[in-house]
Amino acid sequence: MRTVLGVAGGIAAYKACHVIRRLRDLGHSVKVVPTEAALNFVGAATFEALSGQTVTSDVFAEVDTVNHVRIGQEAELVIIAPATANTIAKIAAGLADDLLSATVLTTTAEVVVAPAMHTEMWLNQATVANIATLRARGIHVLDPAVGRLTGPDSGPGRLPEPEEIVDFALAAADRSGPADQSALAGRSVVISAGGTREALDPVRFLGNRSSGKQGIALANAAAAAGAHVQLVAANVDSGLLTGLPAGVEVTQVESTEQLQEAMRAAQPGADVIIMAAAVADYRPADRAGAKMKKSADEGLQITLVQNPDILVGLVQSRTDSQIIVGFAAETGDETHTADEYAREKLVRKGVDLLVFNDVSDNRAFGHDDTTVHVLAPSETGVDELGEFSGSKDSVSEKVVRVIGARLPSVESTP
Repeated sequence: MRTVLGVAGGIAAYKACHVIRRLRDLGHSVKVVPTEAALNFVGAATFEALSGQTVTSDVFAEVDTVNHVRIGQEAELVIIAPATANTIAKIAAGLADDLLSATVLTTTAEVVVAPAMHTEMWLNQATVANIATLRARGIHVLDPAVGRLTGPDSGPGRLPEPEEIVDFALAAADRSGPADQSALAGRSVVISAGGTREALDPVRFLGNRSSGKQGIALANAAAAAGAHVQLVAANVDSGLLTGLPAGVEVTQVESTEQLQEAMRAAQPGADVIIMAAAVADYRPADRAGAKMKKSADEGLQITLVQNPDILVGLVQSRTDSQIIVGFAAETGDETHTADEYAREKLVRKGVDLLVFNDVSDNRAFGHDDTTVHVLAPSETGVDELGEFSGSKDSVSEKVVRVIGARLPSVESTP
């Protein structure tokens, strides 16, 4: 595949060298197009040695070949890693004042952007709006990782690892075919995300470890595939909601009962329902009106009652053409494996697909990567449709593809 790797001027530019090496090891040609600022971090000679092609940031280089247009026209995939706030703003505005921005403006290939910047820049409303603009135009944005940045600060804004960038980019290029786009284009997809909280008193609650990252990634993937997305967010960190594509409708809830009400309200018009939220099985029988005080000598006893099973309720009230997807975070024990519990849950819930992961030892909650198994009922029992590993963004794209592939067969049912 003829790949253009754009490199913007940030300290993470050194990771672009590993992206080049990874792409070439996989058999792809790589044309590096750095910004002038990027060459202050990594020299052209390094990029040329790794890519085997000439490198320039100047729109007036190789004028006889109309270089500023030709590179974009010939590209089959464009990756920008790292993409700084400045470069993202230029792309969103449609500027073409250097070779990289001109390349993006002329290409018809899939474009993948991997932002890297300080947390304050990533969360700034200007950047949030620019990211939403890019996603609305069909550009694939890989959310930055959370971790150590330049200097002593830490937070969201770190460039993901090169392997993750390459996997995400190749998945975006692979799923850009017309069959994948048509499956979800124009469809209505309702997705729940996060974890419900059940109030004990005005201060305390019973909750779980879900961060909402998987549900947000699914919303991004479904929107990128052309779907109309309604996201029901249960206690998802507000920072995760700021970078959603334009057009994604968000309803924020807290408790299981509120989540149930929102999902029931959204169900009638949905083609696909994805229950990715971690729902509390129990809630306190009584909620204290004031903060409960600690007793010097006594413990605390709480009576719990069972919450409604939202997923089963959705299955029971489904339309004939509706696909319902459940998520299950499972652990094994002395009697059964996580896989066995997931297969039993698939049958018991009555869903079309069950996406499950083994969360033993806190292996999934809050992390940026995951491994999931997609299960479906069959005449002989349960089939595994795939095991997907990688970032939650790349895994979500694969899960959305599996869901989309099942829509035509559902629609054809009389």
